[in-house]
Amino acid sequence: MRKYNFNAGPSVLPQETVVNTMKAMQDFEGTGIGLMEISHRTKGFEAVMNEASDLFKELLNIPEGYSVIFLGGGASLQFCMVPYNLLEKKAAYLNTGTWASKALKEAKLFGETVEVASSKAANFTYIPKDYVIPTDADYFHITTNNTIFGTEIHTDLDSPIPVVADMSSDIFSRPVDVSKYGLIYGGAQKNLAPAGVTFVIVKDSLLGKVSRQIPTMLDYRTHIKDGSMFNTPPVVPVYAAVQTLRWLKNLGGVEAMYQLNKEKAGLLYEEIDRNKLFHGTTAVEDRSLMNICFVLNDEYKDLEDEFYQFATQKGMVGIKGHRSVGGFRASTYNALPKEAIVALIDAMQEFEKAH
Repeated sequence: MRKYNFNAGPSVLPQETVVNTMKAMQDFEGTGIGLMEISHRTKGFEAVMNEASDLFKELLNIPEGYSVIFLGGGASLQFCMVPYNLLEKKAAYLNTGTWASKALKEAKLFGETVEVASSKAANFTYIPKDYVIPTDADYFHITTNNTIFGTEIHTDLDSPIPVVADMSSDIFSRPVDVSKYGLIYGGAQKNLAPAGVTFVIVKDSLLGKVSRQIPTMLDYRTHIKDGSMFNTPPVVPVYAAVQTLRWLKNLGGVEAMYQLNKEKAGLLYEEIDRNKLFHGTTAVEDRSLMNICFVLNDEYKDLEDEFYQFATQKGMVGIKGHRSVGGFRASTYNALPKEAIVALIDAMQEFEKAH
């Protein structure tokens, strides 16, 4: 039976990314040596690293004055690298979920922080709107998409200070005006590559302004200077990222992917709103295009396990909701085909008819 991968991450990747990476793991570009075994100092892999950076800049229309680097440690390491490099006087954070909360916690180790707004009291079911960004802070940190709770910031903010954004789970899913950000970072394992590489897009002029000493490996300038090759990079995930970026470019780029993502999410949200058994868990205007959370209505709560088993039998993988929300979560990342959404909707409708 065909399986439909709705996992929140690591998650579905384009088939050509998987196939091409597997081939390269056996023989990298005809060298007779597998991708896992090659030296990252070879011209062949240096070309891969350069292409990864070039495709980022092309697909996101990154302006001059920004650098793209690829690091280890996951997005969670960026929770400390960001304040290490940027926090001098004060940092401002918008708290919209688990990962935003963790980023704020780390920043407190480096200096004064302010939580400008939070939706925690409502279990992060919406994105706060009426808040004031402090002009005396060094940066304003946001998490653009919240995988656990299914909310998303859909527009680029106008801010009086540099915006730092964790875009781990919605990078390349919609157009982004990079010029409105000071730094964008994210783990690769949602929309880009297998876990193991983290991307950072940083405005060069923001760096080198803090008075503290920064350890070499935690200084963004180290990795900019050496083209992400100061130490051995995560070779396989970077190669896979290039395959995904080529795939995205061939599909028509970020704008084309955005239209497809809106179509996919729209179909599923429409069914959630129509189906007598289910309802969504977030404010309608803040619904994520990447992580769609829904639960059974109160009178059908006792059917949760039954529906999960039913959907699993129909080929759905990874739809169980996070324990913080319960219910179900369909992660609809770029590489998830529309047919997976249609299959899930069919399962929901069939289950509805049976009850």
